[in-house]
Parts: sequence; structure tokens; C-alpha cells
Amino acid sequence: MSIRDKFCPKCGKPSDTGGLCPDCRIGDTPWFTCDHRVSCVQCPSCDAIKQVNTWSDNTRTREELGPALARGAVHFHPDVKFPEVTGTIEDLTVNRSRASLVVKGVLYGKPVEATCSTEIAWQKEQCDRCNRISGSYYEGVVQVRAEGRTPSMFESQMSASIAQQVEDTLQSGGERLSFISDMNETKDGIDIIIGSQHIGMLIAQAIVAQLGGRYTTHPKLVGEKNGRQLYRITYSVRLPRFQKHDVVAAGPRYYEVERVEARHVRTTDLRDGISKSLRDEEITRIVGNSRNAESALVVFSEASGIGILDPVSNRTVELPVPPRMQVRAGDHVGFLRDGNHLVIVR
Repeated sequence: MSIRDKFCPKCGKPSDTGGLCPDCRIGDTPWFTCDHRVSCVQCPSCDAIKQVNTWSDNTRTREELGPALARGAVHFHPDVKFPEVTGTIEDLTVNRSRASLVVKGVLYGKPVEATCSTEIAWQKEQCDRCNRISGSYYEGVVQVRAEGRTPSMFESQMSASIAQQVEDTLQSGGERLSFISDMNETKDGIDIIIGSQHIGMLIAQAIVAQLGGRYTTHPKLVGEKNGRQLYRITYSVRLPRFQKHDVVAAGPRYYEVERVEARHVRTTDLRDGISKSLRDEEITRIVGNSRNAESALVVFSEASGIGILDPVSNRTVELPVPPRMQVRAGDHVGFLRDGNHLVIVR
């Protein structure tokens, strides 16, 4: 070693920088720290996880959460490259676990390794969403009704399904407080109790887009919090007088409703299959809905018409066959009853 060689002032070993050698630098550097205790706050009802003051949905089990919590207890020095934490977790009690960890990395070009342990505390706390639901909290109601009639079972089921789809979309997008707390079927329709005004508006819009009609909002002042007025909003959905697949009578002919427009009803003539727009005043009555059609056996089929076996009277009824249908003996057709008259719909 010459006088010009650089050496470590602490141990005398050669040093590239003239300062501490890698071994001495490593010895003088606390290259990692390990928290003695970490905690996991989890909702006992929905398994959501609380981080600081924010709740987030969680689908991981305790066995999956443990390793991530243990790794989070280890904090590396900025100069450590390729950090790695492995270990095992042992449950001490229902609310406590012990993680034994092996910590590795590369510091100043040399591999380093050490061990440590941390305690994991499993805590239970009801989350913001479950707290609101259990406290019957709500910010509005979506009331689904129909114009001049009672919504059908199909419309009520569709409204409930649409509401659940909207809720699933918002929940997966992180809107935890946009929830449906309850659904109640009434003699007039269905009431959907919602946890936020945003989900109420989206549900009302989605039902109208799918089933037609319109909706209006009716806010009601219920109090004040932090100087801000609080409202509950009723979203009043009014489905149209006619629904899709209704069979209506207009004059001597029957039509099946395809969609309801602002001033007209778009229909299909059941005799010739031609589309036609009808005004409300042209429609004399609703015969029924083709979804609820009865089924009848075709006894014979001729050019002049077909004969079907009425499943109620067990008598053969001869009817003209719509040109749009190809019917043979032995087939089944769907029909609705208009008084004593049978109307073939499919």
C-alpha cells in the first residue's frame, strides 16, 4: 500500500472513495427498521378494510392479508437495492398474530440479511356503509309507478334488477355509500330505498331508459348539518300507460306494442305484421300482454284458417291465420282472450 492509496479511516481496509469501506458503511447504517406492531381494522359485516380514515372494499381473507401487513411493517433505507421480506405468521389469539420475518437486500454492493418480528393486531369496527345501513339511514326513495295502471310483475322485477345493476356498477367503482338499503313491493308498484342521491338519479334514469316513461324529483328538507341543509329526494318514476308486448285493440284490429313514444304508440298489426303508430285515443282497450299468452294445440291448418283446441273449453276454435305465421297441424300457438274472442299473438 502506497501513501496515495485510499483506505478506510475506521478499519484501515482499502476504500475506493477514501471514506468508510462498504463493510463499515453497512455497520454504521441502520438499513431497515421494523415496526413492533401493525394493525388491521376490518368491518365484521362486509370485511371492508380501514386505512387511516378511509374504508375500502376487500375480498381477501385473513391468511392473504397477514403477509401484506407484515411486509408493510418493514421500512428500508433508501440505499438498499432489491429489498425482500419473507417469513411465517403464527396466530396467538383470535385478535393477535406474530410474524417472524427474514429481511434481505443489497447495500453498497454487498448482500445484507437480518431477522425481525412484528405483532399483527386484528381489530373489528363497523364500516361507514354498514353503519348507515344498520341505522336505517337513507337519502331518498325511487318510487316506480305506472300511468293509469299497476306495474306488471315483469316491470317490477326489471326495475329491481336494473337498480341492483346500477348499485353493483357504483360499488365496483368505489362509491361505497351509493347503496340500496331496501326494496318494498306495494300495491301500486315498488319502492327502492337508496343511500345516496347519486344512485337514486342513476336508477331512475336507467329504469326510464329501459322501460320508458318519465321521472320527476321531489326534495324534502330533513335537517341541517355543519351549516348545510340536508334533503331527502323522492324520485317518482312513471311508467307509460302501455308496456312493450301489450296487445291492444283499435277498431276491429289488434296490435302489439313495440315501444311508447312521446305522442304515439309504435305497434305491429297482428293480422299482417305491418308497423303502425297509434294515438292514445285510438286505442280502446288493452287485451293483455303476449308474455302471458296461453298455449293451444293446432288441430288442423287450411288455407282458410286454422283450428286450435281451447285448453279451457276443450273445443276446437277456427281462426284466421296471420299471413306472417307458418302454422301446421301439431304445432302450438300462443293466444290471448278478448272476451269470447281468441287473439293469436305468436
